Amino acid sequence: MAADDAQYLNDQIKGEIETNSEETTKLTQTSKKMAINLSNIKVQDWFQRQRNSIKPWSEFLNSKKFRPPKSVAIGGKRIISNVTNFQSNYLFVFLGLLIFCLLTSPILLIAMGACLGACYIINLKNADRKIVVMGKEISLVQQYAAVGVLSFPLFWIAGAGSAVFWVIGASLFCILLHASMFSGGDGEQDPFELEMESV
Repeated sequence: MAADDAQYLNDQIKGEIETNSEETTKLTQTSKKMAINLSNIKVQDWFQRQRNSIKPWSEFLNSKKFRPPKSVAIGGKRIISNVTNFQSNYLFVFLGLLIFCLLTSPILLIAMGACLGACYIINLKNADRKIVVMGKEISLVQQYAAVGVLSFPLFWIAGAGSAVFWVIGASLFCILLHASMFSGGDGEQDPFELEMESV
């Protein structure tokens, strides 16, 4: 008898769950918006922390503290400590070199303006109504992907690849040069240095 009851319950429990597809899509859209808002909060929080941790530029560029390291070990310690201490300042050095590269390359500046302008127009068009091509709705992500694909030849002609590598190389050179030459004066001593006593 107990086996028959168990079989009856299993038969009653099995079945299809009916869901409202509109509610499901609303929930997924809400969760996507929440994820985007959370990531925006994280990005804003990161920028706020970087902004608060900027060291004074007078300390960053104090020429009295620039001296070559006595050894490779001291140079390595300096690089690690200076990158940690001046992380936000180095971020601004990178951004400054990036802006310099864009301003000195007019074709690249025009390409960036065209790409950003197209993205702005797409954003405006989608605010009013969804774009439909041949009876099929084109999502915002697909439109941005199309702009990226269409602007790739323009960036290729403008030399964006070489500009990216120039910015990365110049940033690494400037940051490593500053980090290795800037002496914080916090008791830098070579761990392998021998102290000689006069006899």
